[in-house]
Amino acid sequence: MLISDLSKYMAVIEEKKEEEVKAKKVAVKKATKKEVFEVAENSEIAYKVLVEPWITEKSHAGLVDNQYIFRIIRGATKAEVKKAIEGFYKVKVEKISVINLVPKKRTYGRFEGTKATVKKAIITLKEGDKIELFQGA
Repeated sequence: MLISDLSKYMAVIEEKKEEEVKAKKVAVKKATKKEVFEVAENSEIAYKVLVEPWITEKSHAGLVDNQYIFRIIRGATKAEVKKAIEGFYKVKVEKISVINLVPKKRTYGRFEGTKATVKKAIITLKEGDKIELFQGA
């Protein structure tokens, strides 16, 4: 009697698994291949282009005007930055300004050197969009 109950139980579990797999396949088919490719491409671009958010007192003052500042790689274009921000944060970009900061000379004791060259992007979002930089803080 125990063996027959166990086999019935196993059959029910297998049926539930098959139903879940069918439901997942239907959900995947609803999204077009183009949409899936675009999302994957934009997130890939974001990890290659965006380095980190630029967090200073001046950047916090820009949050009132819906402006965010990000440090980006030196070879990035405005179009790549726009794709990366829109894909990664799911917002609409209105305007992008790019600034190249020149390296500055620094001395440490008797040693001289330069700070690294930095490229940053000032991104203005459309009204109503927002990026959560400090989640849980």
